[in-house]
Amino acid sequence: MANKYRQNKIKQEHTIIEDILPLLEDIALSKLIKSIIPGRINRRKGSGTPAYIQLKYNTQSGIKLIAKNSDSLQEIFVVTDYPDRTMTYLKKLDYTK
Repeated sequence: MANKYRQNKIKQEHTIIEDILPLLEDIALSKLIKSIIPGRINRRKGSGTPAYIQLKYNTQSGIKLIAKNSDSLQEIFVVTDYPDRTMTYLKKLDYTK
């Protein structure tokens, strides 16, 4: 039975901020990543910047990221057995900082 909240490796029980889903789908293609779990969304003052993902730190189950667009930011949790290798992979992507 399929999980109604999961498409590929991305859990979609909650809203994902605008323009971030394509970036997460691209990240999910990596064999290093088991799952991507979007978290809480917070508002921020509009800055007119395009969507990007900021690398934060390792967690017990993987990596914490912050996804940002011009008016919101969202916590993203990446589940992986190889956080250091995954962080190196993510640093090479054009849309991460």
